[in-house]
Parts: sequence; structure tokens; C-alpha cells
Amino acid sequence: MNAPTSSPARQAIDPKLLRATMGMFATGVTIVTYRLDGEPAGMTANAFMSVSLEPPLVLVSVRAHSRFNEWVGVGVRYGINFLAEDQRALSAHFGGRPQADLGLPPFCEYEGTPLIDGSLVQLVARTVDVHPAGDHLLYIGELEYIRYGTQRRPLVFYSGKYQQMHAHTPMVTAGGCVEGW
Repeated sequence: MNAPTSSPARQAIDPKLLRATMGMFATGVTIVTYRLDGEPAGMTANAFMSVSLEPPLVLVSVRAHSRFNEWVGVGVRYGINFLAEDQRALSAHFGGRPQADLGLPPFCEYEGTPLIDGSLVQLVARTVDVHPAGDHLLYIGELEYIRYGTQRRPLVFYSGKYQQMHAHTPMVTAGGCVEGW
């Protein structure tokens, strides 16, 4: 059998259509925290996911032109903070829309890595790999720390807006597994 001599023309995907389409996938909202010139800094991100349980790996997708890339590389720690519904102003603030009435962001830290105090969950990951992917960089991090905060409704983003949902604390079985995994 002969291979085709040319591939079919690929249809261009309009970036606005792609953004609207990807907005139909509900995501949690996180703030990725790091040190910028020795000071705590952060950025809002919803392109975050778990990659592996053994070893415990996570991934965050960061715009190639983000200042995060200047300060975080292989071997450097960063934080991931899952936001609650009542932390919406923090999402806007770290998403490039400063909130004048917010005051100082509520940073705390774990072994030098800044975290957002009062988050649903705080994670610390050490960067083990960075992969270019179009106009973004994919940061793979190995988890070194997990802390649960006070459980309440998560901040969820869907169809270009914040949404509400009901939540429960996951049940951990006697074997240490979280329900559903």
C-alpha cells in the first residue's frame, strides 16, 4: 500500500473559537506562587492538573511571556493554591486586575515557598521538567508538601464566568486512598 503523497489541508482553528470552546470545560481556579526577586508573587491559573501518583507529579501551563518563567526553572519550588469561592478577589488580583480594596495579599510560606493563606489546598512542587508547548511552557513539578485548609465551596470557572458548586471533603479510606481514585 502506498502512503499518500500529501496530507490533507489542515483547517485553521480560530483562537477566539478555541478559547470559547475550552471555556466549556469547567476548571478550578488556582494561584501559582513563587519568589520574584526574593519577594512573594503569584499568578492566577486554571491550566493545572495532576499528572502522576507515583511519583507525585503535577503540571501547570504558563504563558511563554510570563515573568514566572524568569524566576522558576528546573529545581525551583513553586506553590499551587486552590481557591475557594470567597477568594474570588484574589483570583482577579493575581489575574492582572489589581483589587484596590484587597490590601496586602495574604501570603504565608512553607520552607521559603510563598503560599496563599486560607486557600482550600496548598501544594508545594519542585520543578523537575519544563516543556515548550506553543505559546506556553508546561511545568512538571514533583509534590513535596500538601496542606488542606478550611473546607468550603471551591472557586470554579466555566463558560467565561465564575460558577458555584457544592463540595464535600473527600473521604480517605483506611488504605490511604482518596475516594474516586
